[in-house]
Amino acid sequence: MKKLYLIGGPMGVGKTAVGQALKRMLPNSVFLDGDWCWDANPFQVTEETKAMVMDNICHLLNNFLRCTAYETVIFCWVMHEQGILDHILRAVDVAGCAVRAVSLICDAQTLETRLRADVLRGVRTADVIERSFARLPLYEALHTQKIDTSQKSIQAVAEEIAAL
Repeated sequence: MKKLYLIGGPMGVGKTAVGQALKRMLPNSVFLDGDWCWDANPFQVTEETKAMVMDNICHLLNNFLRCTAYETVIFCWVMHEQGILDHILRAVDVAGCAVRAVSLICDAQTLETRLRADVLRGVRTADVIERSFARLPLYEALHTQKIDTSQKSIQAVAEEIAAL
């Protein structure tokens, strides 16, 4: 049976790093970061671009799930609203597939430390801190398994997800 991991969380919590570690850990796996489906300059959030990114994500996930080369599909994205997860699960053919929906969370101090380091390295802009903090409490309301990454290594979080 194939597995689909849906890994959400605010910016800076470690989704991409954990997803990449999980890909290396699990045989015959493929990783998709939702940000890759919407990497534009300027970045524009409109009804049209939101519909486009969802279509891109669902199309790629369906292709990965249909491909016999892969046993495990790992997807990460902010996914801060239940409606986003529900939309993906309606649009993706998960028949015969074990779905694991996970929200990565961490304490505010850890999140701020990680984001500030990213800003200093030039990987993110300073406005990400406020946006990420605003989304952090939203994950408690989601129908997902919560994993606190605050005091854990990337590898430990990936192992915890793999064990689900």
